[in-house]
Amino acid sequence: MALPYNLIDFDMKIGRQKPETIRHPDNYCPFCHPEELTDIIATDGPIILLRNKYNVLAGTEQFVLIESDICQSDIPDYSPEHMQRLLRFGLHHWQAMLHSGKYADVVFFKNYGPLSGGTIRHPHMQIVAFPHLNQPLQVYPEEFSGEIITTEHNVEFNISTSPRIGFWELNIVPQEIESDCAIQAMAHFLQTGTRYLTSQFHKGRVQSYNIFFYQLAGQIYGKIVPRFATPPLFIGYGVHVRPTNIREAAQNIRQLYFAEV
Repeated sequence: MALPYNLIDFDMKIGRQKPETIRHPDNYCPFCHPEELTDIIATDGPIILLRNKYNVLAGTEQFVLIESDICQSDIPDYSPEHMQRLLRFGLHHWQAMLHSGKYADVVFFKNYGPLSGGTIRHPHMQIVAFPHLNQPLQVYPEEFSGEIITTEHNVEFNISTSPRIGFWELNIVPQEIESDCAIQAMAHFLQTGTRYLTSQFHKGRVQSYNIFFYQLAGQIYGKIVPRFATPPLFIGYGVHVRPTNIREAAQNIRQLYFAEV
């Protein structure tokens, strides 16, 4: 009987060889030495897309997008211009792979911090291409609806009222991403969301988050998820948990970052 979900093997032999600098910051960081990188696909200044040297997910093609040449930086630290440049570069290459006809699906995401699933501190994103899937990846438009924080250039920034996992999820919902204005607004919200989570939310105690990008029915979505211990109801039974103070949180973000709204 076929499983109703996708099951991917993680190659532990390769996984044990991966460098780790999040918990051990004195370890060697390969992204700090671009002259030693191999299988580079494209660059834009300090932004580099390359094949992942440690392809731990069996049957997939994995890619790394190095965001910056400053190891201890992160999205809140970037200039608006660099953030827009990074977003435009990442979306372009993700979409090119997605529409190449070579893959059943392609995912684009970012890990940050010890609870995010990442191993390298140097700021980077990942693209994973699946040539074959047993089941389509499950994504629902309702997961991107929520309490609106603000809207800029037809790009909505909200707190999810139907979270994919549970508790806090910040959604970025552009009507289209072709215009410079849409890219600017999306980049602005990514920086605002990550800045809020790492400096204000829970008194700045958030040390890990993920950013996920989705394409659903031709629509692009972004989702920022602070990472804590995953709710046991979700792990054990698939029950999603929603906080009761979403409206207050949205108002707090507006007051902190969008005083004019």
